Amino acid sequence: MPSAEETSVHQEPSVVRPTHQDEVAAAGSELIGGRSGRWARLGSTALTPVGAVALVAIGMFALGMVQKLPCYNWAWFRGAGSQYTHACYSDIPHLFAGRGFAEGLVPYFDRLPGDMQFLEYPVLTGVFMQIAAWFTPGGSIQEQEQAYWLVNAGMLMICTAVMAVCVARTHRRRPWDGLLVALAPAFALTATINWDLLAVALTAAAMLMWSRSRPLAFGILIGLATAAKLYPVFLLGPVFVLCWRAGKWREFSVATLGAAGSWLVVNLPVMVFAPEGWKKFYTFSQERSIDFGSFWLVITQRTGESIEVSTVNTVSTLATVGLCAAIGALTLMAPRRPRFAQLAFLVVAVFILVNKVYSPQYVLWLIPLAVLARPRWRDFLIWQACEVMYFLGIWMYLAYTTSGDKHQGLPTEGYQLAIVLHLLGTLYLCAVVVRDILMPERDVVRRDGSDDPSGGVLDGAEDVFVLGHAAAHPPRHAALTEAGPRVEWGTAGTPAAD
Repeated sequence: MPSAEETSVHQEPSVVRPTHQDEVAAAGSELIGGRSGRWARLGSTALTPVGAVALVAIGMFALGMVQKLPCYNWAWFRGAGSQYTHACYSDIPHLFAGRGFAEGLVPYFDRLPGDMQFLEYPVLTGVFMQIAAWFTPGGSIQEQEQAYWLVNAGMLMICTAVMAVCVARTHRRRPWDGLLVALAPAFALTATINWDLLAVALTAAAMLMWSRSRPLAFGILIGLATAAKLYPVFLLGPVFVLCWRAGKWREFSVATLGAAGSWLVVNLPVMVFAPEGWKKFYTFSQERSIDFGSFWLVITQRTGESIEVSTVNTVSTLATVGLCAAIGALTLMAPRRPRFAQLAFLVVAVFILVNKVYSPQYVLWLIPLAVLARPRWRDFLIWQACEVMYFLGIWMYLAYTTSGDKHQGLPTEGYQLAIVLHLLGTLYLCAVVVRDILMPERDVVRRDGSDDPSGGVLDGAEDVFVLGHAAAHPPRHAALTEAGPRVEWGTAGTPAAD
């Protein structure tokens, strides 16, 4: 009879154990008995690594709900300052009445009283909000807002499970990397602030489909995610440049058409029958002034000078285009074709860094991408620490601005420091990812000689177009790792090694 070790190796011959490769994961494992040993039977029980990741993510989501209890019980309803001092603010209960759901108004079709005449969210997010309103029972307005938040939390918990499962399955050999998503403190703190997890889950599912060489499914999911939030459309940029380098034009075309088609299916009915309400999201995004979390706010506060919204829009757009072009050039000139997840993280990070607003829940956009791009606990936790400091900083700053003469909370200079910490943390993770692209031997995902586990049709494909000497003649050590085999792959005109 084979030993437990032999059985485990036979069943799961390729699962990477983070406690054997990552010193922070190894140290953290001491809390639960230490790193996995020779008798560990990974995946041989009912609870697989993917299942464990999903359960942990749901548990952390529940802890995030507990963190909102002071607001759920009273702070959302008894003055603005308390929800900030307890750091438990959420848009969800406030917008139940503020966007007409309490009165039964239909998003995009019915005009709202006040300055915000229509719902300022993309259509699929509006549908999500409306479905939650249908399941909200009656009662006093406070009871309805509490119930609305709970219903939304239940729906967002489903999105959390989808996100966790998709991230854990994207890299077949690295399911335990999903614990980075599940245990991310910023995820637990921001999951129920807004409806971003809908787009995040759809984007994670799209990346899973791309990793399984299903470009049409990827495109459809990207289109749906873009119908919920704008940022997922940026992932088509990395797909374009990577397919250019690998000559995979058919797959890129299928993905793009799928994205356009699914986006139109969701948006077209509202575009046709409620055009004024449909365009509100886009006009609001253009007209919105400099807001919390952006480096633009630091500039205006430090100088005391305002900046025209049109100027900010122009400069932000040009900066985004320029930086994305630089990422494209890096892709074509890198010694090895970068991994899809690396570029996906970089382009979304660029959008966040130059944008005129950074709401605390925007960190959710980056968490799954960061895990797939750089599954290293030390770097991830450094970035997360910066994001948690920003999360606390914005609420303490709002507490300060709403406390009147009491001056309770964080003054302006302290909030500016929190913004800088957020920017530096994101830039740090970007720098590490860029270093991995330029020095692929430092990429932990490629240590065993893998190419691009999230790349799907790009994984192991040969290059057909590159720029520069480094890409045309990659160094032989590029795929050599401490424990992995030497692999030759992806040089121009040279087939990839098996």
